[in-house]
Amino acid sequence: MRPRSLALLAGVLLTGALAAAPASAAGDGAGDKGFTITDPRIAESSGLAASHLHPGIYWTHNDSGDGPYIYAVDSATGKTVARITLSGVGRPRDVEAISIGPDNQIYVGDIGDNLDGSWPYVWIYRLPEPKRLADQTVRATQYVVKYSNGARNAESLVVQPKTGRVYIIDKKEDGGHLYEGPATLSPTGTNIFRPVASVDLWATDAAFSPDGKQLAVRGYFGGIYYDWNGGKIKREGRLDVPLQKQGESVTYSADGTKLLYGSEGADSPVQAEDVPGGSGRASSPSAGGGSAAGSDGGSSPSAGAKVGAVAVGVAVLALFGLRRLRRPSARRH
Repeated sequence: MRPRSLALLAGVLLTGALAAAPASAAGDGAGDKGFTITDPRIAESSGLAASHLHPGIYWTHNDSGDGPYIYAVDSATGKTVARITLSGVGRPRDVEAISIGPDNQIYVGDIGDNLDGSWPYVWIYRLPEPKRLADQTVRATQYVVKYSNGARNAESLVVQPKTGRVYIIDKKEDGGHLYEGPATLSPTGTNIFRPVASVDLWATDAAFSPDGKQLAVRGYFGGIYYDWNGGKIKREGRLDVPLQKQGESVTYSADGTKLLYGSEGADSPVQAEDVPGGSGRASSPSAGGGSAAGSDGGSSPSAGAKVGAVAVGVAVLALFGLRRLRRPSARRH
């Protein structure tokens, strides 16, 4: 085929590939493909959790220095639609994580310790996810947490979607551990968290897939996903974590098809990537806020990957044609 014909064919194929690309996966909104947090009050977004009750809404909070607040952000616009004030708790020290467990209960992890062992205990706050999105005060339950092997810094708190058990991952540059809390947290006693598995990452946040089968852990420059395996986690592979100014948060979209990564800073971006391995999809709206597309004709991450592969192939074909046009004797490498 002549070089000019190759370039023309590449253009036609690329146009067709882009036209055939699905606009969005069934069950996830436009915002689930990424957004920017525009609220000037949120300058240190340090945790992220997809709402169970309100499609397209993501809960976040500031790092240390803010009050007992969490924010509901509309991913379609990046605007805050509600600020919730937690009552019944003391003044937070270093809030680092947020997760939603069974029965639409929000868990907030006041677990940061920048001096890596200066606090003899840390706190977890639990509150019901508000059914109405408006600025309001909601009473929370406060839990005292200690580690069985001494105080430590942590930025990752996750709640197992099926059992409701709470886990924390400590933040160690050479890798940390997954700590398991009691089967039921006690609001009156001290809750001891014990290490149950190693985590090969300097972890800044983590999240469970809606089906509870996958655990994603992110750091500043990368991430790992694990097969939950009943709590005996098995490393499956690396995550495609985007390069961010200060990568602090991660969550699955409500339908489990995307991982969304957040960063600290004003006007901070939340970037979306496909979930690896096809895991994490919610089996029903009650399991995660939406139904996932599959082989029944809806679009899926694999479909997007196929379109991407076609586009890359077409681009290579076009480049090959242009090279031949400029240098007829050149060989492709």
